[in-house]
Amino acid sequence: MKIKQISHFNNLSDYKLFGLMPDSEEIYSFELTNKNGMKAQLINYGATVTSLQVPLSNGTLKDVVLGFDNLESYLESYNLPSAPYFGTTVGRYAGRIKNASFVINGTAFQLPANNNGNTLHGGNFGFGRKVWNVTNMTSGENPAITFGLLSEDADENFPGEMHVYITYTLTEENELKLEFKATSTEDTVINLTHHSYFNLNGHDKSVLDQEIFIKSVKMLETDENNIPTGNLTDLTGHAFDFRTPKKCPFPIDHSFVVNSKIEVIAKLISSENNLQMSVYTDQPSVHIYVGGNCFGQLKGKQDAAYHSSSGICFETQNFPDAPNHKNFPNSILKKGEEYTHKTVYRFENIN
Repeated sequence: MKIKQISHFNNLSDYKLFGLMPDSEEIYSFELTNKNGMKAQLINYGATVTSLQVPLSNGTLKDVVLGFDNLESYLESYNLPSAPYFGTTVGRYAGRIKNASFVINGTAFQLPANNNGNTLHGGNFGFGRKVWNVTNMTSGENPAITFGLLSEDADENFPGEMHVYITYTLTEENELKLEFKATSTEDTVINLTHHSYFNLNGHDKSVLDQEIFIKSVKMLETDENNIPTGNLTDLTGHAFDFRTPKKCPFPIDHSFVVNSKIEVIAKLISSENNLQMSVYTDQPSVHIYVGGNCFGQLKGKQDAAYHSSSGICFETQNFPDAPNHKNFPNSILKKGEEYTHKTVYRFENIN
């Protein structure tokens, strides 16, 4: 069964050809614009956010996410020793799965071991490397676009044929709202996330002078390969207790336990631009990553020289390796049931 593609791209403020895949399939760039002038640009390769221009109090726009100017750079980034996943939709399973394996209903599944013997971000050819269909779009107030993907049974050795949808909405409150939905023809595991690298001072700057807040009292304990041990670390008195805002740490690659209700679970704060991003989610954790995968320097859009502290990820998701820990939140999507996930990134000018 194929995901239905809409037949024409009208009722959207703008779209254009972004590039051609190696098989000549066309990839398009789409632009959402709200009444405040905020703009989100997305491509149907990886259902990826390539640009997010946020209005500042001085009337200018600031692009607050890392990305590339052309499709070739996105394709080539997956040939790096560790891909950066700029702005992509990560699946079927975000984060790491230990020993690239899990068991469902007594059956063991062996996945591609693409990260030190473990599976990272869905394997070698995850959702961020796939061409998505555009299934719906609206303009006017709260413009939105929906991307759909059919992940075939045994895609990267995951069981079940999966239908996945992500809707991006640019609200009139300067929010980028993400809504994921998925179903599967077999019991399977799922953990979807969004992988933008944010920088409120601009995508060509460092994040290290910005502050972060995380409403979390515990984080996942991990081993030397950053695989959860199954234990939680109390953050009281810990360097990574961000309940009082602190400067962005470097490096950081940790999952924080949050209250899985739609409430503010994290913030990024720029005193330079008097700008704040608040993160809301219904997921049980947010994975914070500053480390870049830029290998010294990587040429980004507008000739920006990206480095390891150019951006920070707020990956709202289930716990990494949850399929292998009974005490972790459920990661199994049952046949016939629906997976849902909501995350909002809200931008506000502050005094």
